[in-house]
Amino acid sequence: MPKPDLRELPATQGQPSPEQSVGSGARTGSGARPTAKPVRHPDSLKGTILKVVLLGLVDAFAVYILMMLFLSQSWPALAVSSLVVLAINWIYLRKGGLPAKYLAPGVLFLLVFQVLVVVFSGYIAFTNYGDGHNSTKEDAISAIQMTAQKRVPDSPAYKASVLTKGSNFYLLFTDPSGKAQLGSSEDPLTEVPEAGKDSTGKATSLPGYQTLKFQEIVANQQEILKITVPVSDDPADGTLRTADGSTAYQFKPALNYDAATDTFTDTDTGTQYRDNGKGAFADANGETLATGWKIDVGMDNFVRAFTDPSLRGPLLGVILWTFTFSIASVALTFVMGLFLAITFNREDLRGKKAYRILMILPYAFPAFLSGLVWSGILNPEFGWLNQTLLGGANIGWLTDPVLAKISVLVVNVWLGFPYMFLVCTGALQSLPSEIDEAARMDGASAWRVFRSIKLPLLLVSVAPLLISSFAFNFNNFNVIYMLTGGGPRFADTDRDIGSTDILITLVYKVAFGQGTGRDYGLASALAIIIFIIVATISAISFKQTKALEDVN
Repeated sequence: MPKPDLRELPATQGQPSPEQSVGSGARTGSGARPTAKPVRHPDSLKGTILKVVLLGLVDAFAVYILMMLFLSQSWPALAVSSLVVLAINWIYLRKGGLPAKYLAPGVLFLLVFQVLVVVFSGYIAFTNYGDGHNSTKEDAISAIQMTAQKRVPDSPAYKASVLTKGSNFYLLFTDPSGKAQLGSSEDPLTEVPEAGKDSTGKATSLPGYQTLKFQEIVANQQEILKITVPVSDDPADGTLRTADGSTAYQFKPALNYDAATDTFTDTDTGTQYRDNGKGAFADANGETLATGWKIDVGMDNFVRAFTDPSLRGPLLGVILWTFTFSIASVALTFVMGLFLAITFNREDLRGKKAYRILMILPYAFPAFLSGLVWSGILNPEFGWLNQTLLGGANIGWLTDPVLAKISVLVVNVWLGFPYMFLVCTGALQSLPSEIDEAARMDGASAWRVFRSIKLPLLLVSVAPLLISSFAFNFNNFNVIYMLTGGGPRFADTDRDIGSTDILITLVYKVAFGQGTGRDYGLASALAIIIFIIVATISAISFKQTKALEDVN
């Protein structure tokens, strides 16, 4: 009689299943023969179909990205992306490897949004990337030829009509010989024999395009005046431009480029501009053309941060204020939070739950919104503090350098003490009450109990949070920027740097052109300096907190 397939029999109560028998070393019958190993069942049909569909969507998107990288000739990014796509397919198509299937998405997003950003920012710190230096030398040459143009003397007039297709503007030209040509700022002139013409022979329409009327041309005058249509793919051939939407003239570069000598020559003055080795074309006097290109500059950005006259003096003041702001914020918020935590931790205090809710309200509001509200309250002219509490006094809470720093600290303490209040409340409630009682029985005063027993025990758990709070306040962008914008501004620099600026707001202003052009290279160098400072202080602080481990 054939034996039944144990895989199909459900386990009865009090009797182990075949899988349990194998796992526990149980034997069937008289103990001479072990139970068969469980059979690995394949994935269900629905699960397989869902996996194939999801992986197919991911692969379709990946193929699109790879095509874009190939067309843009980004070979390093193309190689890395291809390897990532192959790795993802290998992970999810092979059998087993369940942990990798769960970890792969998180690791991928970590690499893209964290590691890649950090590496790229570090690379930018060693380049001159910024306004006028954001592309290749070839692009810079083309841009110079396109922007430095003047009207060709005695240029023949081209009849022009303004057309639109979607949201783009096009110019339809009729040259003196009657030939119709179409172009835009991105597309060079192309002959269009199918263009419709009026009784005067002017091309006025084109199938698939809409011709603008006079009122529409006036309404879109600014966009139309910006249209510069290249005559050909060679920037040296010039462009066609219109000033009224009906007539256009030819313009050619005022700077001629000689590829053999790699120089630009001004057609009016004869001045030559050569590659100065710093990502720009410069004349004999050092005057550079506005458009340059991105190059590697090594440690120049780090040197410039401490040697540039417009940045060196303010930078030292900003560094000192950043440390003062961070240390004072941590100390004040901790003292205030601890005091309130002790106050509202009394067992005989009525309504302490309501008081605790009120204490954490500032923590519930977004910091940037609170900064804007406090900016209105402290406004010297119409702020509530001056006009209501101080009877119309004109006190420069945000315009005087000293008062502005005090105001920033007060607002930051108001925003930060609820966090310390919560932390200290939790730490106090975790302390055993027997220690407090034993100390009081020995005759210790309340202050002695707090100083010698409670505070050391509190610091064991709170010290790491104080270090993280210091790192947070070192980069506390919201409070500074929303409250004072970094002002009041220093008078001894042409940069927009002020008395309440900390390093992170300084980096923002350098990166996004507050007062000067965008300088991403210098901003990235300053960001690396911030990282080194915070990492060093945090490492030293964590090492010092090991002494607290001996507190029992």
